[in-house]
Amino acid sequence: MASVGARLIQLRSKGLDPNQLRQEAEAARDSCRRHGATLVLNDHWGLAIALGIDFIHLGQEDLDDADLTAIRAAGLRLGVSTHSDAELDRALSVRPDYVALGPVWPTTLKKMPWAPQGVERLHAWKTRLGHVPLVAIGGVTLERVPSCLEAGADAVAVVSDVVANADPEGRARAWLAATGG
Repeated sequence: MASVGARLIQLRSKGLDPNQLRQEAEAARDSCRRHGATLVLNDHWGLAIALGIDFIHLGQEDLDDADLTAIRAAGLRLGVSTHSDAELDRALSVRPDYVALGPVWPTTLKKMPWAPQGVERLHAWKTRLGHVPLVAIGGVTLERVPSCLEAGADAVAVVSDVVANADPEGRARAWLAATGG
């Protein structure tokens, strides 16, 4: 039986050596399976195939080197980040299982060359995506979730609102309580 909690977890590990990355990914995969969550591995599509991870998330630059045929043949589901109309066109051309749009608000998680997109862009993206799920990323706080969902996002991604909180465990519990996790 699946436990209550986050249902979708993304592993984004930059700068690890290949052995450490593999260990992190295996541990995350096993933990997600144990707790009834789905793991999304960021960037490392070959490792996702090798480890039988369900989802791969690629940024626009990662699409240049990704073997989309191998990803699809392995049954991986694909998420793609977008930040502009041209990037959304490119994402749609690879038939993603979801599209992420961001940053919706300013974010401190990573340096962004794009201005915040705002919730208005979420509505426009969802109109173009139709049935493809849309994930709001970047600067999302628990208080901002309703505006994301009202604008058309199917899901939201959170990092800093939890990990940078003075009480990360309490904030994570608040997220779970508010989102039915």
